[in-house]
Amino acid sequence: MASHTNNKRKITPDLIEQFYDLFSPCRLCPRECRVERKKGELGNCRAGQKLKVASYHQHFGEEPPLVGKFGSGTIFFSHCNLHCVFCQNYEISQLGQGRTISTEELAQYMLNLQTLGCHNINLVTPTPWIPQIVEALSIAQTQGLHIPIVYNCGGYESVSTLKLLEGIIDIYMPDIKYSDDRNAEKYSKVQNYWSVVKSALKEMYRQVGNLKCRHGIAESGLLIRHLVLPNSLAGTRDCFKFIAEELSKDTVVNVMAQYYPTFNAYKYPEINRRIKLQEYREALNILKEFGLDSGFQQTIDTIYRKIIPEWGEWS
Repeated sequence: MASHTNNKRKITPDLIEQFYDLFSPCRLCPRECRVERKKGELGNCRAGQKLKVASYHQHFGEEPPLVGKFGSGTIFFSHCNLHCVFCQNYEISQLGQGRTISTEELAQYMLNLQTLGCHNINLVTPTPWIPQIVEALSIAQTQGLHIPIVYNCGGYESVSTLKLLEGIIDIYMPDIKYSDDRNAEKYSKVQNYWSVVKSALKEMYRQVGNLKCRHGIAESGLLIRHLVLPNSLAGTRDCFKFIAEELSKDTVVNVMAQYYPTFNAYKYPEINRRIKLQEYREALNILKEFGLDSGFQQTIDTIYRKIIPEWGEWS
């Protein structure tokens, strides 16, 4: 397995301290709620001082370039800076289920996943815990961690925080959830999502460019996810227009059909159903209209099943 440590930015104590400076008062994400997490105060994301992880394992339900033969080494962190009413992982992201661990334990999780043969370390909802993650990466890399690091997030990221992550993250995998701030506020309880996500994705693209693979396995680059919502509430057209015109037509986009009305979606009649086949086909047509020819679509039966999605590649 190829090593990525030669191109890595060295994680110094000074750099780790810069991240912890953003931790308390907390300015890690664009909410900038400025709570004193080192004193035990809880942020908008409900994350406090102590690192919490819900699970870590070889994951085979991600995109093919991440999964390969031996899986993606996925670490699910507790809490999230978005509050999506339809979140499929709400027990973790909204209810905060998980186990308190040390940075040394997190480093060992990463090394364990590499030993299992995983092609990458996939950090799911890492934003509330960036300082601890960077510290754990520093520990793990001194002990031989060399596989790519994936930053798997909801897209609501601070550009200043992302700039500090340059050279540490190999693969950015953000969502682009909405192009309408009213829908973002209604369904994810966040303001200014559209302007924030555009700035964040531009910074991610500046750092890593388009997705680069070797023998079908992703090594670096940007992979964007877009979940199709009922009644066109994700604003798919404007999302894809932005990607094509302000990033690159070679950007890899995963168009997801797996929307399922779980958690609090029942309170919103307009999203309290699965998407229709025609809605998904319309999203794919828009993607092709803008010349975005690299990416993935989900198999049609994903629309009707509550399971880990299956993937089909297209070009």
